[in-house]
Amino acid sequence: MHSIFRWTATLLLALGMATSARADDAAMQIRQHAGDHRVLVLGEFHGTREIPLLVRRLVDDYSRNGPVVLALELPRGENTTLRDYLDSDGGAMARQHVHGRAFWTVRDDQHDGRRSRDMLALIEGLRALKAQGRAIEVVGYDVNNSDGGSQARDDRMAAELRRLYRRLPDDARMVVLTGNVHAMLQRPADAPPEMQTQPMASALRDLDIYSVRLGALRGHFWGCMDRCKALALLERPARAPEVDTDAGRQYDLWVWMPQLSVGTLAEP
Repeated sequence: MHSIFRWTATLLLALGMATSARADDAAMQIRQHAGDHRVLVLGEFHGTREIPLLVRRLVDDYSRNGPVVLALELPRGENTTLRDYLDSDGGAMARQHVHGRAFWTVRDDQHDGRRSRDMLALIEGLRALKAQGRAIEVVGYDVNNSDGGSQARDDRMAAELRRLYRRLPDDARMVVLTGNVHAMLQRPADAPPEMQTQPMASALRDLDIYSVRLGALRGHFWGCMDRCKALALLERPARAPEVDTDAGRQYDLWVWMPQLSVGTLAEP
């Protein structure tokens, strides 16, 4: 029996190392192409294990050279709690103060992928880096309620990111994690009529932004259509990062991770 436990632990460790390696490779590709742009917008599939690891790697790397603000698609009402947690010792009481918030304790099928243990682990990882002396801030830029529809929400998120950009120190960088539609620099011509006419990132093109679409060759993510569930990605052959410089581009860069897998939902 002990040998089974050891084998299982070894397998889980190997899987974790492989996942981390995939995230490190994608982070390196993004840094190469993004260069000195001060605002990096990452358009993700929500609810995966790999993307929080990728974001942690990027913030780790960038914060070695200056302050970093990580802007997450979380309600702004979480910002006081996030700030307090990053300044805490990460102990049980501090964790409970975050985990017990209403945002992290939704039930049934309302987990839209922004809420997961993987996202909480990302926040904890950045708290640990800050405790080592890194200049790291984590903020939510989303609205506290969705009144007004998708366009009003994108407008308000863009306005908040613009405000955060204006207060960045000269040597600082902002990393923005958002859903891939919000990260679009332009609305696609074949977009469904219900899609917002001006996605969030398209309202920020006058800033020093670089928009990256985070894709994958295979796997699953957590999405909400009629209800929230694991959704399969269309399998694709291996491909290198794709840079787009066309005036009508939706993103500056497409990066393809080998695989995405559904993260672990935050417990109710």
